[in-house]
Parts: sequence; C-alpha cells; structure tokens
Amino acid sequence: MSRPRPSTRRPEQRTQPDRHAQRFQELKRGLDQLEYFCRGTVLKRMMKCGKATCACYSDPGKRHGPYFELTYKANGKTVNVKLAPEAAPLYKAASLQYRKLKTLLSRLEKLSQTILRQQAKLAQSPRD
Repeated sequence: MSRPRPSTRRPEQRTQPDRHAQRFQELKRGLDQLEYFCRGTVLKRMMKCGKATCACYSDPGKRHGPYFELTYKANGKTVNVKLAPEAAPLYKAASLQYRKLKTLLSRLEKLSQTILRQQAKLAQSPRD
C-alpha cells in the first residue's frame, strides 16, 4: 500500500513559478528597448568591372568599391538591395536589432512553455 504524499511543498518549488513569471516580465521589458529593425545582412562588396584592361580584372586589391547591399530571403528567394554608403550603418544596426528581437522572442517562448507546463501540472494536481 502506498503512503499518501504530504501536501506541503518545499519553499523553492513554491517560488519557482514566481521566478519564472518575474523573468518573463524582465524579458518583455527588453522588447521596449528595441529600436527599428529589419531582417537581413549588410554586405560590403568589392567588384570587378569586367573590362580586361582595368586593374581590377587581375588584381583583387584594386577592385571597385566598396558597394553596400542588404541581403535577405523573401518567399524562398534571396533579395539584394543596394544601399548608399551613408545608409549602410543604419541598416547594419537595424539588422542587429532584428537578431536581438529573434533571441528575445525565442527566450520568451521557452520561458512561456516552462510556465505553461507548470501551470498545467498545478491544474492537474489533486485538490486538498
């Protein structure tokens, strides 16, 4: 015959949902700190012009540029957008913000799943 489990829980078990909820709120506040964002990567390219008589044809160090592009995927296709040299730092910062957003959302999702599992366990546990 099995013995009934005591109804009192250890203090660390009681506070864990509170810690998770507090961490969730902290991560949500991180969303407020985000600036403008965009998906993609800013590339700095040095190009050959294609003229056989140009120095860039044979010497990679003498290629034309730098030219800046924003590259991202849309509907399964790679999209390249040419950027003015002055716009490149703006888009670079925006792409870093997008990465922060993705990381933050991933952390929020994992934490949400943990909290939901705990809440589901509590809902299923027998009432005293």
